[in-house]
Amino acid sequence: MANESKLKDAAVKIGSAMGKADGTAHKALHKAANAAQVAKEELDELSKQVESLKKQLQKSTKRLQSALK
Repeated sequence: MANESKLKDAAVKIGSAMGKADGTAHKALHKAANAAQVAKEELDELSKQVESLKKQLQKSTKRLQSALK
């Protein structure tokens, strides 16, 4: 009987440790997903800014070419 109690105690400890590890892994995964989402949003914003600058450069180039004629 004493061995069964020790086995149950060990199983409970193992289960608790696995539960804690799983919770920690889940939190880390959630943080990584949030960081990826933020990075994606920043990249989208930078892409918009680059497109805007590209359009401005094209307009400036046309004006400069017209002025040089």
